[in-house]
Amino acid sequence: MTIEADIAALPPLKDIIRTYKLDARRKLGQNFLLDLNLTGRIAREAMINPDQTVIEIGPGPGGLTRAILMAGAKHVIAIEKDSRAIAALQPLVEASQGRLEIMEADALDVAIHECGGNDQPRQIIANLPYNIATPLLMGWLDHCKSFSSLTLMFQREVAERITASPNTNTFGRLSIICQWLTKTQHCFDIPPSAFVPPPKVTSSVVRLVPFDKPQFAAKQEQLQLVAKTAFNQRRKMLRASLRALGGQRLLDHANINGERRPEQLNIAEFCAIANALNYVGANQGNNQGD
Repeated sequence: MTIEADIAALPPLKDIIRTYKLDARRKLGQNFLLDLNLTGRIAREAMINPDQTVIEIGPGPGGLTRAILMAGAKHVIAIEKDSRAIAALQPLVEASQGRLEIMEADALDVAIHECGGNDQPRQIIANLPYNIATPLLMGWLDHCKSFSSLTLMFQREVAERITASPNTNTFGRLSIICQWLTKTQHCFDIPPSAFVPPPKVTSSVVRLVPFDKPQFAAKQEQLQLVAKTAFNQRRKMLRASLRALGGQRLLDHANINGERRPEQLNIAEFCAIANALNYVGANQGNNQGD
């Protein structure tokens, strides 16, 4: 039998949940997506390369995992910390004909960028637990050259921040770092009713494709510092919100008007400020005040 036939012969996901007593647990951030049309759409949006390892975070009963395998993935590593789900996934492991590997672990503790071998790019496809989605993403972006793409589900508010443009209320630190390192695309939304149990918010699928190199020259640590400091007081003018980093002196070196507010700058301008930190830091003793 083909792998498609073997997977199609598996029990429905609701039966898997019932058999293995896999009720969703809030402390694990579990909301299971059982609609095969939607899981299939996510897998298609990911544009799976069969020659690359696909990593899934929190497969639960395996709905998205099935779709990833059906879309042609030849090596899937599913990382799951819930021992109940590990047992529930075993029939899918058997049906996968050697293509599915289960790793029992907390994704926050796993070097995802090393999974599947160090000499190949890898794809991440995941319905992320809302409570750890942003920390996971920021950690992966530290190693974004290790990934060919990341197709991820977030609550819509986070997705909007990832893809936001300057001069909008949702533009911020997450927008800057994600768009500096990757091409971001808001693919589609998924209503709460599609999940078991339904969350209180709408979810969104976002695809991020890392650039060969960042859009503009800057050190990531310095860019993150500038963005975080600026948006901690996003309603203030930059000369005030960045006072701790040099204020007007820093902005003068970057040729940025200090009366502008953080959301009015584009990514290139934030990179210019980050680079100016090198100058200001070397001359703090000679230039006091703003």
